[in-house]
Amino acid sequence: MIRIHFVGGEKGGVGKSVLARVLAQYHIDRNKPFTAFDGDLSHGALIRYYGDYAKAVDISNFESVDQIAEVAAEQGCDVIVDLAAQSARNIDRWMQESGLVELAEEIGVVVTLWHVMDDGTDSIRLLDKMLDTYGADPDYILVRNRGRGNDFSLFDKSAAKTKAESFGATSIDLPQLHAGSMRKIDRVGASLWSAANNKDEALGPTLGLLERQRVKVWLNKAYAELDRVLGK
Repeated sequence: MIRIHFVGGEKGGVGKSVLARVLAQYHIDRNKPFTAFDGDLSHGALIRYYGDYAKAVDISNFESVDQIAEVAAEQGCDVIVDLAAQSARNIDRWMQESGLVELAEEIGVVVTLWHVMDDGTDSIRLLDKMLDTYGADPDYILVRNRGRGNDFSLFDKSAAKTKAESFGATSIDLPQLHAGSMRKIDRVGASLWSAANNKDEALGPTLGLLERQRVKVWLNKAYAELDRVLGK
């Protein structure tokens, strides 16, 4: 099954780029071919950490965004798109005017909308807005980012979650990684594989023994959640 993964949430600071990086490393570790597009033209995390797999995309330009569907159709591989904050208006317009969901169904591609959330009310409101925009046609995966909140009871009891589930949405948890370890990964500019495995400073900056182990444990927990919704 070929998927186009749109990693969004619209709100800044909810962890969209972290999930996009986890998805990229998941595809690498599971030997799933993929191409990534980074919609953040100023602070692109996928470009920075997964430059061999990622390219920039200008979400405001239809011709640029067209690459996303073309790669999925022509190369027959998954596509991961890391959407910048406040990009919904442009991506919504492109998807609707291009008939992307209908086209994807014709060519055997699943459009998957990842809604990454913190535990605030804005994430619930933005989810409701997304559901009103797209209806039941796409595949929805709702991500409670435990690194951005630990009380998701408002979301779990919300009408938006009930509506999403009526559309077939699935909810997963992105576990929390120790904040110091995540800051060090970002500071040294390491891919998640390198953060978890590299012990040779000649190959690049390294994390400490227990830091590497924490990253491995975190990734294994995240992969278990992804396996549940994407299959092994």
